[in-house]
Amino acid sequence: MTLTLLLDPIGSTVLAEACSAYAPGGELKLVEQLRRRYDAAVVTAAVTQASLRHRAVAKFGAEDAARMYFTPDGLEQATRSTVGTHRAARIAATLPGASVVDLGCGIGGDLISAARAGLRVTGVERDPETAAAARANLAALGLAGEVVVGDAEAQDVTQYEVVFADPARRADGRRVFDHNAYSPPWSFISELLERTACVKVAPGIPHDAVPAGVEAEWVSDAGEVKEAALWSGKLYGGTARRATLLPGGATVAAAPEAVEGPVGRYIYEPDGAVVRAGLVTAVAEAVGGWLLDLRIAYVTADALVATPLASVYEVIEELPYREKALRAWVRAQGIGTLEIKKRGVDVDPAVLRKRLAPKGAASATLIVTRIGRDAVAYSCRRIPA
Repeated sequence: MTLTLLLDPIGSTVLAEACSAYAPGGELKLVEQLRRRYDAAVVTAAVTQASLRHRAVAKFGAEDAARMYFTPDGLEQATRSTVGTHRAARIAATLPGASVVDLGCGIGGDLISAARAGLRVTGVERDPETAAAARANLAALGLAGEVVVGDAEAQDVTQYEVVFADPARRADGRRVFDHNAYSPPWSFISELLERTACVKVAPGIPHDAVPAGVEAEWVSDAGEVKEAALWSGKLYGGTARRATLLPGGATVAAAPEAVEGPVGRYIYEPDGAVVRAGLVTAVAEAVGGWLLDLRIAYVTADALVATPLASVYEVIEELPYREKALRAWVRAQGIGTLEIKKRGVDVDPAVLRKRLAPKGAASATLIVTRIGRDAVAYSCRRIPA
């Protein structure tokens, strides 16, 4: 295994040199330099690891990424630390110091978050190389826990208070969107959810696929939807659906009644997690507004209300949704930077932007949506968060 080459004193020395000299795009030159003094296999492993650590900063932060070990697939599939920390904190708040088994722990991202939250962790990973990375990561960060090599479905989970599972959602290198194609299979996941468990799933999971008595929590980080988590047993939060927005931690779990009406002075675009959870009407309640259309996830209001649940745009004018008219508007306003937002209409924003040929010093946001059967467009100004 290539990772083990980096864990002895010589490998550690080569890795330290590779990391200190690493620059994106300079991998081949760095390999050539290091091979003059070190074994080729160790050098290749070290430079690959330096590249992975550089990429891992976005998920784990510079301090942790500089000490951790990764595999390419393990890094790709690992939970971002902000999301893992949120999840671990929720488990620890309900069951302080609980024993947690992570089925399919990967390189150990969730083990790290759980251990830091004071939970007692055991990881199970089928791939020996990836398991070695998880084990090395706990040690590198000074955290207690164990990692064993094995299949998730073969584990006796009855000895643990909490089961966490992150089923594989890739096949033949491609992302799997159908929950029935997960590995371990959905039947196994459903059995886990009959006990106290948390299962990480893709954010596109259908609402009707979530078992009764299980909470589905959609999580976004910095405005980007990252995952959904299914909570059962003692971790069930008493609601069917929840949206949580990181890093601030705003959360919403109720969808009050709402009405539709004409566009107001402001349009609110709910966060993706709120939309996925089907809780758009919570935004309308928060801002004292209404929906542009009951089937479309845009809220409008006459008042400007600060809310972490949505981005806000001031409506400048309503425009006819015709390409010729929109191109004339772009020219007349001298718009060079054009942001296009859309819901409920079959249009590619990138293609439309190119066809409108923005050129100039001004900037604007164009919101294109559907009200009833009619497509409409609004010239808007984004309000800073």
